[in-house]
Amino acid sequence: MNRRRFLAHGTAAAGLFAGGLAKSFGAEPKSGATVETSSGKIRGLVIDRVNAFKGIPYGASTAGDRRFLPPVKPEAWTGIKDTVEWGPEAPQVSPHTEIPEVRATIPVTGMSEDCLRLNVWTNGFGRNDKRPVMLWLHGGGFTSGNGSYTIYDGTNLAKKRDVVAVTINHRLNSFGFLHLSEIGGPKFAQASNVGMLDAIAALQWVHDNIANFGGDPNNVTIFGQSGGAGKVSTLLAMPGAKGLFHRAIIQSGSNLRGVSADDATKSARALMAKLNVKTADELQKVPMDQLIQATTGTQGLRLSPLLGPSLPRDPFSPDASPISADVPVLLGTVETEVTFFPNTQMDPIDDAALLARVKTAARADDAQAKHLIELYRKGRPGVSNIDVALILESDIRFRPGVVAEAELKSAQKALVYMYYFTWRSPVHDGKLKTFHTLEIPFVTDNVDNGTSMTGTGQDRYALQDKMSAAWATFARTGNPNHKGLPNWPRFDSTKRATMILNNECKVVNDPNGDERKALAALRPA
Repeated sequence: MNRRRFLAHGTAAAGLFAGGLAKSFGAEPKSGATVETSSGKIRGLVIDRVNAFKGIPYGASTAGDRRFLPPVKPEAWTGIKDTVEWGPEAPQVSPHTEIPEVRATIPVTGMSEDCLRLNVWTNGFGRNDKRPVMLWLHGGGFTSGNGSYTIYDGTNLAKKRDVVAVTINHRLNSFGFLHLSEIGGPKFAQASNVGMLDAIAALQWVHDNIANFGGDPNNVTIFGQSGGAGKVSTLLAMPGAKGLFHRAIIQSGSNLRGVSADDATKSARALMAKLNVKTADELQKVPMDQLIQATTGTQGLRLSPLLGPSLPRDPFSPDASPISADVPVLLGTVETEVTFFPNTQMDPIDDAALLARVKTAARADDAQAKHLIELYRKGRPGVSNIDVALILESDIRFRPGVVAEAELKSAQKALVYMYYFTWRSPVHDGKLKTFHTLEIPFVTDNVDNGTSMTGTGQDRYALQDKMSAAWATFARTGNPNHKGLPNWPRFDSTKRATMILNNECKVVNDPNGDERKALAALRPA
């Protein structure tokens, strides 16, 4: 199951590590400073003049008797811990299932239940520096992924934008979202949403320690894409996270509602039946790989944030959670999200095939589908059939949840800013267009770490500068406006101002509004 092995300690591992860093970051790393944390002293590396610390434990191992239970702090250590290698990713199906263009950005790490690790990048260590902190929550749904992809790397955000960047690993799938509190007795009373509790533990670590890295614990932005956006959406409604972050960025994902406790309990019982175990204690003893296989092989599991003590209400239903009413939000989607997914048909299609795809995607009859096609063509003169299909499928699958969150959040007092990313990648003969995840290297200033996704064109750099500056400015002030962009008004449900991000950036009120309204009319209330 695990195609990636733990890096061995010793000379061979050091050589691998240094070579990988040189390739990823374009500079030979050297030994860095020592920093005091709440668990002990750590020593990182200096990479391209930025201080990097990798694989810092923010929680103890979750193996054995800690499986399925809330995180606890790591054991303190004496001496100095070298934090120079990526921590292991959380248990999950391996190899990763991303398209090759994205998979090329995933480094070699191990997999372990001792996975509660985070990474920090900073320009300096003055406790009075008070740089904004940007904590990234990785994608992969609530099922897969890790915080170590080269496109997530925080070196350039630290160097160019003077923020403290943080990425984290946390528990996923059944290891992070199995609901056992109604099955396991008193020992498992808190065995619920532990993957999200891991994220809160990481935020608590940031609160307690980030000043020693030059960061401001009172100016923390959480941001994430896809599943990471769902995690950001969920944290906005979790009382345990209140006060640990102050701004939120939601990219190509949402989480309007939590899973019910009844559905979550049914999932736990189904998984236990698959493994032929009777108790939660037995489930803790199942070998890691066997539990991964059973999780993958059990149909219909609901393994995502569920309603209960740690998430007492739906994040965005019927309204935005009041506990984060004062948190500004920046959010949006990309134009052809669905081209990220391996089975998407991206070759040219004729009119009959387009009609069939629109009927299927929109669950529409012939007349409704033809009307949708007319609207999409009207708003985009000369658009190809395959573009209509891909944009419409993306609008149906990703945009409604993000737009709903913008509408509900804008009803509160905090500022909301909406974007729509339409830059097209030249890779894969241009067929991938504006695929899900493509905005990430522009946001993190990592287009050269993500050439498999972005290609090597010079036009990437100007857009990267505009977007990474906007994200960092939002983290610093709660407002993304800077001199490199036209004025970006706040979003409201009347004007619906949206920044179109492409080689030419411009603000449009309610872009493609006719299509949005027509699709909404086809969906049940």
